[in-house]
Amino acid sequence: MITKIAWGSVVSSEFISKLVSIAHRFNWYDDGASDLMSCMAFESAETFSPNIRNAAGSGAVGLIQFMPTTAQGLGTTTENLALLSAEAQLDYVAQYFQPYASRIKSLSDMYMAILLPKYIGQPDDSQLFTNGSIAYRQNSGLDANSDGIITKAEAASLVASKKRKGLLPPRVLTGQW
Repeated sequence: MITKIAWGSVVSSEFISKLVSIAHRFNWYDDGASDLMSCMAFESAETFSPNIRNAAGSGAVGLIQFMPTTAQGLGTTTENLALLSAEAQLDYVAQYFQPYASRIKSLSDMYMAILLPKYIGQPDDSQLFTNGSIAYRQNSGLDANSDGIITKAEAASLVASKKRKGLLPPRVLTGQW
């Protein structure tokens, strides 16, 4: 039974209800709901805004930074996704995760479903990007030890940090005293 969900204090009860429903429908492990919240916190810069745009100008938008081609594959557009409420956009988050759901067994797998799905289920020391490639340059902030190689574990470590932060008491999380 899930008793506390990371970042649960900053979203609506309807959002949490839909999130928990998604985690149950996909038979995700006990902490799957918190892991999905942590992925969305990372991807949305902790805003959980359905209309937040990618700062690098990729055209991505929303809770998991849907790319234009991804949105098209889901039968919509990034423009339409940006007009939805966060709660309504969760339906598209669930639709996006559907083909990967049964293979997601950890936080790093869940984040790989967003970043690079072919690495779902692969070892955490798998090399995702290496220095000299465009993909490395676009994701260089994920290279925690600055060795020119971004591993699955390094990429997921930033999401894990969001999870730890999201599990803090609400007053610490929001800075309200």
